[in-house]
Amino acid sequence: MHWSDHGLTVGDGVFETIEVRNGSPFALSRHLDRLMSSADGLRLTRPERPALEQAIRSVVEAWGDGPGRLRVTYTAGPGPMGSDRGQATPTLIVAAGPMKVLTIDDPTDVLVVPFTRNERGALAGLKTTSYGENVVALDMAAEEGCSEALFANTRHELCEGTGSNVFVGIGGELVTPPLSSGCLDGITRALLIEALSSNGVVVDQRPVPMTGLDRVTEAFLVSTGRHVQPIRRLGALELADCPGPLTRRAHTAWTTAPFRK
Repeated sequence: MHWSDHGLTVGDGVFETIEVRNGSPFALSRHLDRLMSSADGLRLTRPERPALEQAIRSVVEAWGDGPGRLRVTYTAGPGPMGSDRGQATPTLIVAAGPMKVLTIDDPTDVLVVPFTRNERGALAGLKTTSYGENVVALDMAAEEGCSEALFANTRHELCEGTGSNVFVGIGGELVTPPLSSGCLDGITRALLIEALSSNGVVVDQRPVPMTGLDRVTEAFLVSTGRHVQPIRRLGALELADCPGPLTRRAHTAWTTAPFRK
């Protein structure tokens, strides 16, 4: 990557993290569809999909059959020192590395940070390399012994984690913030909702006011690297049910769904 690449200097790029399982990238089509959508949202020219898929195949083949993750990064390429773009060719980087997947057996504590996601911002719902906010939030979380931080949006509703979606149990119902909250349309989130629906479990996608978090009886995080991970402490709230019955049903739906095989 050139020193003047806009992905480096101003965070002008998009990316995907993809689980590698048994020598294959999991849910690849969905991840690449989202990469294209993020590129559209950032007003980047889309990468050539056949070339991108070939690059991914080459990296996965070199990685082998062991568990891991792919990081696909696509940026605007070298540009001026300011925010305006030049006419350079975009940069594509595909890399593989190890990943330990966290599961229902790895409960975690989560910090609720005091600053917000902007659900009306230009980057809302896009997976971009502009991750400074997440770095700050995770650093704060680590200081409190937490592995993840949760954001509210500007309407003071629960939104998402720095790299995860969140589900909560309220009054026996399983609830997750809707995409209109500004949260990322997570691949694991979408697949889990489909798997739960196939098992007769309805997920209510509705706003969750931050003032109502004291009504939460159980909660869990989902992402490529977390699958279904129970939350033990949500901010100042200790959750007695960890994992609770809804979390266990989500875990069962995830691990037995046909796409897991």
